[in-house]
Amino acid sequence: MNKIFAPPAPAASLDIDVLRTVVEIAETGSMTVAAERVGRTPAALSMQLKKLEETLGRSLFVRNRQGMYATSEGERLLTYARKMVSLNHAALEAFRGPALTGEISIGLTDDLGYDQLASVLGGFAQSHCGVTVNVSMASSAALAPEFDRGNLDMTLLSPGCAVGRRESDITVHREKLIWLGAEGGCAKSRTPLPVAVANPGCAWRRQVIEALDRSGRPYRVAYISDFDAALQAAISADLAVGAMPESRIGQGLVPLRGAAGLPEPGASEIVLRIGANPTPAVVALAEHITESYRRLR
Repeated sequence: MNKIFAPPAPAASLDIDVLRTVVEIAETGSMTVAAERVGRTPAALSMQLKKLEETLGRSLFVRNRQGMYATSEGERLLTYARKMVSLNHAALEAFRGPALTGEISIGLTDDLGYDQLASVLGGFAQSHCGVTVNVSMASSAALAPEFDRGNLDMTLLSPGCAVGRRESDITVHREKLIWLGAEGGCAKSRTPLPVAVANPGCAWRRQVIEALDRSGRPYRVAYISDFDAALQAAISADLAVGAMPESRIGQGLVPLRGAAGLPEPGASEIVLRIGANPTPAVVALAEHITESYRRLR
């Protein structure tokens, strides 16, 4: 039976702790795991969620055998909840301890996603305006040796055949790769299948090519670029299909779930690599990056 709610009261307000609970439930799909993360009991979280649903006049989650999933209204709230939790964190960081100063050189790969990068770096700039962050954009294969030469204080990398993982690397993000194509496009039906990939050395390229080889479906590399935006442009123009993180869905790109002969392409991973003797500013940015990516999951 569908729940019937009244619209939210004019004087209603949203509690940050409750919004954090909503984010954790959505990320974990489990009331029990979410309760462990926020340090409360499942019963307390269930009560929080019930009160919030009554306040908003909307049903936010549904439960099935696999876990808890946000409703369409829950997804709408999550957009605001993540921003509000992030802003609250940034405001607290801005007044926590002495103001940090200094310069940081960080290496970033183009495949991290512009929306995620803007959120992560923008949040740090708001909380630590006395720190200058110098950004170098390149492939993981180019950034790793620059870090080893001491030209970078820290770098985010995608480990793969060109860049080996190290014990000290910190995994900050992992996301499923899915096949994407142009909305209403026909590239997915062509034989051989036209595929858009990065240059050799990219971890995603090797995974995708090996998966296609195992599947037996005829394909050809139709478009090559090390730039994420260029690959997305080729796919949205229906020149090719490509395997990219789920977060790239949108702007003319649609998932090709169930398309004949398309194998599972695996997952993308982002690791953070920092030097042996980081400055307080580097430590602060490293902590901000790991926390920000955790909230973005």
